[in-house]
Amino acid sequence: MAKTDALQGSLDLLVLKILSRRAPLHGYGIMTAIEEISGDALRVEEGSIYPALHRMEEAGLVRAKWIEKSNGRRARSYEMTARGRKQLTSEEARWTAVTSAVQRVLKLA
Repeated sequence: MAKTDALQGSLDLLVLKILSRRAPLHGYGIMTAIEEISGDALRVEEGSIYPALHRMEEAGLVRAKWIEKSNGRRARSYEMTARGRKQLTSEEARWTAVTSAVQRVLKLA
């Protein structure tokens, strides 16, 4: 299975979880955190993370602001909102239920 295939349907959950522990972060920081924490098992491409962050910002799950980095370049920094915290709780519960159900099927098959 390709690394990006494993993320299907779980990117928002992963982004919110990373931001719950390490915010504020810019998009590249979120991408590398997912990769590092997963032991390189999961990889998020730029073509996925930035549209997801934009969509999540529009939905009120994250807020963004421009910051100036130490090298003088600007980057958008993201933090989770109260709505994002609620969504994280809901998504974690859903993910736990789904993975538990998959595990039950795998044990029977």
